[in-house]
Amino acid sequence: MTVTVTVTRTWIQSAAACLTPRRIRAHAIILAVCLWGVCAVDYATPGIFDRAGNIKFQDFIQFPVAARLIAQSRAAELYDDHVLAEGIRATVGRDTRVHLQYFYGPQVALPFIPLLQLPFLAQAEVWVALSALLYFACVYLLWRRCTAFRPYPVLVSVCALAYPPLFHFFVRGQLSVAVLVCFTTAGLPFLAGRDGLAGVALGLLVFKPQFLVAIPLVLLLAQAWRLFAGLVLSAGAQLAFVFLYFGPAVMRLYLSMLLHSAGQPGTTELMFSPIQMHSLRSFWELLIPWPRGVWLLHILSSLAVIGMAASIWRSSAPRSLRFSALILVAVLVNPHLYIYDLLALVPALLLLADWALTHAKHPSTPALNLLLYLAFVLPLFGPLSRWTHLQLSVPAFAALLWLLWRVSRTPDSGTRYSGTPGHELASPDSAVV
Repeated sequence: MTVTVTVTRTWIQSAAACLTPRRIRAHAIILAVCLWGVCAVDYATPGIFDRAGNIKFQDFIQFPVAARLIAQSRAAELYDDHVLAEGIRATVGRDTRVHLQYFYGPQVALPFIPLLQLPFLAQAEVWVALSALLYFACVYLLWRRCTAFRPYPVLVSVCALAYPPLFHFFVRGQLSVAVLVCFTTAGLPFLAGRDGLAGVALGLLVFKPQFLVAIPLVLLLAQAWRLFAGLVLSAGAQLAFVFLYFGPAVMRLYLSMLLHSAGQPGTTELMFSPIQMHSLRSFWELLIPWPRGVWLLHILSSLAVIGMAASIWRSSAPRSLRFSALILVAVLVNPHLYIYDLLALVPALLLLADWALTHAKHPSTPALNLLLYLAFVLPLFGPLSRWTHLQLSVPAFAALLWLLWRVSRTPDSGTRYSGTPGHELASPDSAVV
């Protein structure tokens, strides 16, 4: 047993030693050129359809349709699939194979009403351009907070551009950047010790309530009362706005849709959804052809990671590790998480990479570097799970959370194993993810 542990540790250290800034920068450049080159070729065709015959920014089309219904005082029809299909047909100008359902609160469509005067493609381009600005603004603000990462602006920029979920978010025209904004605006005040404000920002995630399945439980178990109170007040205020602005009938339809999708998530997913999803439920669904077993394993594994995250929060671990654990558990327990929603991981990846740089001599740092690299890259290979039935990204996220739990059990490690940035981190070949 000791020999096996030693060999494993040696292998991890050797693999992590290969992750130098120069190599990671080269990997990121290659990945960015491949991803965005494919996007440029596919979207180079004129008109609303791409080279493969799909609607450009396909997932975005539901939001102009929903915004138009609200502008026409037809909000009660938001959750009628036939009305949505008719709206898509009218927007595109012909029948398509696109089948979308509106799974958001009615308030989500309100910001898109001012864009209704523009053609669909122009609306989508405005949205993805604004989203890209918000994405890089979040990366910049987090990078500025990561003191050990300051010497690597080019590396951070290239990796941000090459992040696979960004590509999927862009070509789909999704809303995932709003989730990233919520986590960023929660993380920055939390790192500064302003727990109440951080809780308010987390409560804004109620527009995508699947992200709030685990977070309140972790905060309750950790007795993080100020954060929990801020979250409840913020989420409650948003729901109260929906009730007052749209009326009880629309609110009932929205809640009915949420309950139905929560109780029967398979009915809300397309044929190839599991291979594009990266959470515990989709992991077990791909691995085990037994629906009841999937639910059982999903619940048990969710309780396990929630318990680990709560333990990290009760410890004296640095705030960056605690907030990163909260994001990881929110992603893992999320029952309906597609690859573009992994934009939520950006704060965790940056904060943990900064911690690894700062604590270069910590015994867990090589494993942390390797897991961060895998968490970055593996979502790209999700389609392989159609044949392997194994979504490799999920074990990487779980292992990352487990490693944080291990680190949190040695609260003095932050001082005992800190690197010396002026010496250890100045080398261009020092290990960094």
